[in-house]
Amino acid sequence: MMNITFSPQVPTTVLLLLAILSFGLIGYGLFRRARGVLLRGLPVLALLIAVADPQFVRETRSALKDIAVVVVDESDSQKLGERTARTEKALATLTQNLSQQPDLEVRTVRAGRVEAGSTATQDGTRLFGALTSAMSEVPAGRFAGAIMITDGQVHDALAPDKAREVHAPYIGAPLHVMITGDHNEFDRRIKVESAPDFGLVGNKVSVKLRVDDGTKTDTRVPVTIKRNGGAASQIYLANGVTTDVPLTIENAGANVFEIEAAAAPNELSAANNRTMVSISGVRDRLKVLLVSGEPHVGERAWRNLLKSDPNVDLVHFTILRPLTKDDGTPLNELSLIAFPIRELFEDQLNEFNLIIFDRYSQRGLVPAQYMANVANFVNQGGAVMLAVGPEYADSYSLFGGPLQSVLPAEPTGRIYTGAFKPKLSEAGLRHPVTEGLEGALAPNTAASAAQNAAQNPTWGRWLRQVQVAKPKGQQVMEGLEKEPLLILNRVGKGRVALLLSDTIWLWGKGFDGGGPETELLRRTAHWLMKEPELEEESLSATAQGGALAISRHSLAGEEIPVTVTLPSGAERSVVPKSTGGGKFATTLPIDEPGLYHLSDGKNTALAAIGTPNPLESYDVAATADKVGPLSETTGGGVYWLQDGAVPTIRRVEPNRASHGSTWLGLKANNQYVVTGLSQTPLAPVGLILLAVMAGAMLAWWREGR
Repeated sequence: MMNITFSPQVPTTVLLLLAILSFGLIGYGLFRRARGVLLRGLPVLALLIAVADPQFVRETRSALKDIAVVVVDESDSQKLGERTARTEKALATLTQNLSQQPDLEVRTVRAGRVEAGSTATQDGTRLFGALTSAMSEVPAGRFAGAIMITDGQVHDALAPDKAREVHAPYIGAPLHVMITGDHNEFDRRIKVESAPDFGLVGNKVSVKLRVDDGTKTDTRVPVTIKRNGGAASQIYLANGVTTDVPLTIENAGANVFEIEAAAAPNELSAANNRTMVSISGVRDRLKVLLVSGEPHVGERAWRNLLKSDPNVDLVHFTILRPLTKDDGTPLNELSLIAFPIRELFEDQLNEFNLIIFDRYSQRGLVPAQYMANVANFVNQGGAVMLAVGPEYADSYSLFGGPLQSVLPAEPTGRIYTGAFKPKLSEAGLRHPVTEGLEGALAPNTAASAAQNAAQNPTWGRWLRQVQVAKPKGQQVMEGLEKEPLLILNRVGKGRVALLLSDTIWLWGKGFDGGGPETELLRRTAHWLMKEPELEEESLSATAQGGALAISRHSLAGEEIPVTVTLPSGAERSVVPKSTGGGKFATTLPIDEPGLYHLSDGKNTALAAIGTPNPLESYDVAATADKVGPLSETTGGGVYWLQDGAVPTIRRVEPNRASHGSTWLGLKANNQYVVTGLSQTPLAPVGLILLAVMAGAMLAWWREGR
């Protein structure tokens, strides 16, 4: 490359002023017709050229290769139909064609694949992020263009106007897109558009569902819904319309709803016909009825516990004057509230979550038909607790009435008196109500349950215990002579607890060191009200990083396998290992989002991991709508591989058409690097001096004639 350059010895502005002044004087001389004016201009011109210092420059250049980027979509949706085969065939042909371009460097990037052990599919296919990374070290002046091989489901594609701000290099060269799917593919999908995180137990919540198959047909699609793996119910949803669907929250804790739309003939994938929603059930304010049969120091323990919980509405009655007590005082002089028997035990009974009888004896105050209502209340799912003293062993015991059918033990009539230290039974060491109570085991106890049961806890002593026979349910605490002290039992759909001592209040007073009175009573009450965390036989799982953490709780000590059904339908078997206290745990690596079903033969559980229909798998029909507008803006083309061969490659000059029906163009930037430079002065000093002297002498000669 040859060129003439100037290196003025003075600033360019000064040089221009000198030239203007010189030519102005010569022009004035011509105007006055002065002799030798042109000859005088010769030395002036020579001096101006000397000051401008012209040079002849010869450059040696080396051409730089342009850079093209090929982005290959390897997302899950690319595995459908013939997309993978078309992708690999197109890539092989492209690689061969591009390799024949001597002035082009090609960088191939594979993107969209989800690594094993990861559930990071929520953001969908991110091809432009991969393209940006590949171009991070590419000068914009050498970028020839990009080629994407994809099904068109690219979730980080920006609108053309936004792309000009964020992805400016894409606009300077063509972006070509090769679509691997088929025209007019059909696929039905279902989506939870919105759902609440919480709902009140026993109430309905509204979930917005949408079934869409990409068509505008007016059809109604059958949809089945299961809650926590139970029986399925069916509804019908209009295609393409968002519908509010009411779902009932039946239990506290997780309520996992599996929702599945019926498969359509010839649809692309049935995986996105299923979705799920997990809603945590929370109880409204719990209503507890506490009936104390007589004033005693221990009733304060129950009252303090229940009043301290802001989520509990407590109704507390203490029987100050039973019907059997008649001291002759006229009724109009008594400042007592009549016990509302009918209102509590008939009209409002089912509004309570828990009924506690604290040292209550049946002395005619509550008629038998009302106690029968309480027994029926338990069988229908209610909860009753008895904290008893000597009254449970006498002839007026509650065991002798209609409540007998739900009580877990029969009094023998014997009452133990004298100090004794409560202990956990072998079952109590594993039961969530009593397991891990502070001070339950003496320091440095052995690991086995049998040995632990024989240890003395660091608790204070109690002073009285009622003996019972034929106990049913779980005996979690023992007293004198290993007699049952706290019994928990399930009856029908409800639960019953029986505490066979009225001196637990001594723990609260710190007698003999005290004990965990509040925690024991709290756990017992919440177990009765079916708190999920206190279930003695349970199975659960949660996501922890790339693994499923499986927890099992059982009163039995053996380790048994748990079968895990993956969202894909495959099954895995794992054996949780004992961690003590009836707890078992293990982990299972997971690599797909969705609903996991767990079963240990007795208990079942569901774990909702991630979203079953993330962006990547929700819409899988091939499309040019997401990338096409940006491709058109850059001058690129969109090619459906289903229609024919891979387009040929052409190099095109800037601002020329860069695509056709059978070819695609990559920009020829003609960039180079200078490897050598030689400079030759065009105004040598000797020549300039000769011109100045010759001009001066000729001007003197001309003026002398």
